[in-house]
Amino acid sequence: MTAPLTIWAIPGIPEIVTGDDLAEVIGQREIDLRDGDILAVTSKIVSKAEGRFVQADDRDQAITDETVRVVATRGMTRIVENRLGIVGAAAGVDGSNTPVGTVLLLPLDPDASAAALRAALEARFNVRLGVIITDTLGRAWREGQTDVAIGSSGVRVLDDLRGTLDAQGRRLDVTVPAVGDEIAAAADLVKGKSEGLPVAVVRGVGHLLDPEAPGARVLTRTGPNDMFRLGSDEAYAEGFAAGKASHGQGV
Repeated sequence: MTAPLTIWAIPGIPEIVTGDDLAEVIGQREIDLRDGDILAVTSKIVSKAEGRFVQADDRDQAITDETVRVVATRGMTRIVENRLGIVGAAAGVDGSNTPVGTVLLLPLDPDASAAALRAALEARFNVRLGVIITDTLGRAWREGQTDVAIGSSGVRVLDDLRGTLDAQGRRLDVTVPAVGDEIAAAADLVKGKSEGLPVAVVRGVGHLLDPEAPGARVLTRTGPNDMFRLGSDEAYAEGFAAGKASHGQGV
């Protein structure tokens, strides 16, 4: 029988500043962590604790500095690939709720941050845990935004069902649910965006715990597997330029 899924936000997390020990801050709250629980932690508090602030009177310059590749530009909006391989708006540079004249970058290595936090909390509570670090992204062909996993430790963020059978006995050949993103999105329902609840506990999916699981970097689709490398206008312009150059060479 499948265990019930329960998700709740941890209240009382104070404003995080550079140098704060997140495991200590979380551990001081009155929470009953159990084997198999997964903590979903908003990336902003991880970045703040790690001091990922940069001086930037111009947020656009910070976005440029974090950009590896421009995917699409529409007006003031830039969809780019950042240093972590994540494709999204503004390279993950956050200008909200930061000191005047600064912006906040994503954690330098979200998977490593998740691993350190998991190790500290497991030692403190003497239980097996998973940690997912979340951030908000839009999705191609879908309106709005949702939280996704950008860092993880101890959790299978891809549940590979290929080779198994469905309820009718048919073989599954392409089914690989992105459970890390699903957990992040579910946790966001209780964390919210402005309620001051940056950490949630997800209970009931302990079967996804795996201390040897790779981090959330495996969720990024770049390189040869990226079927949507450019926005439509950018792809058209690139193809037009390539065709023009090819025609010129043939004259």
